[in-house]
Amino acid sequence: MGEERVKEEAMRIIGMFQVLPRLVVFDLDHTLWPFYCECRSKREMPSLYPHAKGILSALKDKGIDLAIASRSPTSDIANTFLDKLSIKTMFVTKEIFSSWTHKTDHFQRIHSRTGIPYNSMLFFDDENRNIQAVSKMGVTSIYVDKGVNLGALRQGLTEFTENRNASEKNKQKWLKKYCQNSNSSENINQK
Repeated sequence: MGEERVKEEAMRIIGMFQVLPRLVVFDLDHTLWPFYCECRSKREMPSLYPHAKGILSALKDKGIDLAIASRSPTSDIANTFLDKLSIKTMFVTKEIFSSWTHKTDHFQRIHSRTGIPYNSMLFFDDENRNIQAVSKMGVTSIYVDKGVNLGALRQGLTEFTENRNASEKNKQKWLKKYCQNSNSSENINQK
């Protein structure tokens, strides 16, 4: 499936959802591309996973911001590859640095730079420990085994919608419970 067909299918998938993330964050190594940056040379021409560029383009065209969270010790190589692949300008922020944390530092910086709440973010990564840690921050996080693809996009948007709906139901329950209690105490005070 060529890049344009992937983009069309990604646009169709995105169009199926009423609730969309404001920001989609991607890991780089083994998520957008099939290698580790530190094992490559800047002189090489990198390649993306087959569906990656079409998905990035579709999200961008739908007005969804994109970001990178990568624990790469070779940010210079990562940035060179993003340039060579002509996708560097697609991202509103790129947090590419080595870290002992599971990407929580990356997400704190992304949140600080964009002002977007964690529960309005969708994240794709190939490491389960990152998925677990970032999920605890309130980010819908999707594990990808062999790179981001249309199936992962559909799964991510589905889980994002489910998480937002559950959050909204909890908020409504809380408002109903506590707002009714405060109204009833106001009524008592007025008597």
